[in-house]
Amino acid sequence: MTQFSVQTIKQRFGIIGNSKDLERALEIAVRVADTDLTVLITGESGTGKEIFSQIIHSLSKRKHNKFIAVNCGAIPPGTINSELFGHEKGSFTGATGERKGYFETADGGTIFLDEIAEMPLDTQAYLLRILESGEFFRVGSSKVLRTNVRVLAATNVDLIERIHRDRFREDLYYRLNIVPIHVPSLKERREDIYLLFRKFSVDFAEKYGTTPVELDEEARDILTQYSWPGNVRELKNFAEQVSVLSESRLITRDILMQHMPGSQSGQLSLVTGRAGDGRIDEREILYKILFDMKKDMNELKTLFFELIRRNNLEMPELIAPVQEKAWVPDSGTWREKAYAIPAGSAADASAAVEGIARPVILEKIEPKVTLSPKSIVVEEPLSLEQMEKDLIGKALNKHKGRRKEAARELGISERTLYRKIKQYNLDD
Repeated sequence: MTQFSVQTIKQRFGIIGNSKDLERALEIAVRVADTDLTVLITGESGTGKEIFSQIIHSLSKRKHNKFIAVNCGAIPPGTINSELFGHEKGSFTGATGERKGYFETADGGTIFLDEIAEMPLDTQAYLLRILESGEFFRVGSSKVLRTNVRVLAATNVDLIERIHRDRFREDLYYRLNIVPIHVPSLKERREDIYLLFRKFSVDFAEKYGTTPVELDEEARDILTQYSWPGNVRELKNFAEQVSVLSESRLITRDILMQHMPGSQSGQLSLVTGRAGDGRIDEREILYKILFDMKKDMNELKTLFFELIRRNNLEMPELIAPVQEKAWVPDSGTWREKAYAIPAGSAADASAAVEGIARPVILEKIEPKVTLSPKSIVVEEPLSLEQMEKDLIGKALNKHKGRRKEAARELGISERTLYRKIKQYNLDD
C-alpha cells in the first residue's frame, strides 16, 4: 500500500474537489502508480486526464526517468510512426539522418499517449507489439530494438464504438485497458464547480492584482446548473474572463449571464434537475404553475357549463365538433369557426354508425348565448410571477406558515422558498 493519501495528492497537484467519483479515480491512480501496469484513462475533454498520468508517473519507481506526453491526434498519420519509433537515414523523403523515436528516448520512463483513438491502425499494430514484447523497428530498418517503457493512454471517445466501426483494434483495447480510470466531468461532480471557480478567481486576482470576484446566490445557482461541455478548462477560462472584464467584484445573476457561454445567442445549456446541494432548478416551479393552470382551466369549463345550466341559456346539443380556421378579410386575421352535427338528425345516426370517423358538416352553429345582468366575469391575471406568488401563498396557508412543509409541497428548497417570500413580501 502506497504511503501517499488522496488528500496529499490533491494538495501536491492542486486538485480541487470532494466528489466521490473524483476521489475514487485518485485512489486508483495512487494504488496503481507503483506498478508497471498499463492504464487507460477515460473522460470528457478538459477534465484533466493528463494530470492523472503525471500523478501515476511521479509516484512510480520510474519517476526519475523521462516522462513524455504525446498527443496522437496532433501528429499527421504519415509521420506518427517516425515520431514514436524513430527512422533511419534515407527511409523517406526528408530523412537526412537517423532519429530516435519517443519509445527509444523514454526507455526506462513513461509515455502518455493522449487521444489514443486517433492513432492509425498500422501504428496500433506496432504499439501492440511493444506492449506485448517491448520490441519495435525504426522506420526503414529491419533491426529489432527493445525498450522498457510504461504506457499510459487516454481518450475522450468510446473505444468500443470505434472497435465496432473497425477503427480501433480490439486486441489493443484489452491490452491498454488493464487498469481503467474514469475522470468525472463537471456534470458528474457539480458540487465541485463553485469550489473550482473560487480557486480560479483567487488565482487570477493575484495574477492581475485585483480583488477576487464573489457570486451571489442566484449567480451561484446558474454557475452550477450550466452543463460546462469544456469542463475544468472551460470553467477556468470563464473565471478569468469574469475576473478581468467585470467592473463589479460582486457578480449577480445579470452580470453572470452577460459572460455565460451561449447566453447571448439564446443557446445557454443548463442541466435540469437537482444539484449536488439538493437545490432545484427554478424552472420546475414554473412547470408546476403551468400544470395548475391546466387544472384551473378545467375547473373554469365546469363553471361555465354550470352557469349555462342555472341561467337556462340555449345551447345546441352537439356531437363531433369540428374546428377550422377561416380568413377574415375585414380584420386581416384568421378566426376559428365551429361546426357540428345537430343531435337527432340523419347525419347524427350516420355518424354514429360510422363511429364519427369523418364527421359530416351540415350547418354552421351561431352561438346565441345571452348572459343575465347578474352574471359576473372574473378575469384572472396571467402573469407567471403573480401565479407563482399565489401558489406560494396557498402553500404557506395550507401548512399554516410552516416553511419546511410548504417547500416540500412546492418541490423547492427552503432557501429558495425563503428568498421568494422576501421577494413577494409574503412574510407579513
